[in-house]
Amino acid sequence: MLTAVVVAIHVIVSLLLIVLILLHSGRGGGLSDMFGGIGSAAAGSTVVERNLDRITVGTAVVFAFTTVILAIRLQ
Repeated sequence: MLTAVVVAIHVIVSLLLIVLILLHSGRGGGLSDMFGGIGSAAAGSTVVERNLDRITVGTAVVFAFTTVILAIRLQ
């Protein structure tokens, strides 16, 4: 039962992590420029970009945690 819940959380977090990574801007800008506004290149990192970074890191930590839990449970 617990393994099924962890697998479900792991799948949801995996999909969320893919979406969050795709939202990050690359060299020439990206999807996050839609929310960052004009002049984000001159101003450096915008508030939206910093918040997106924090959410992505938090999601990656949850992903790593569920990976370790699954590795322990499925031995």
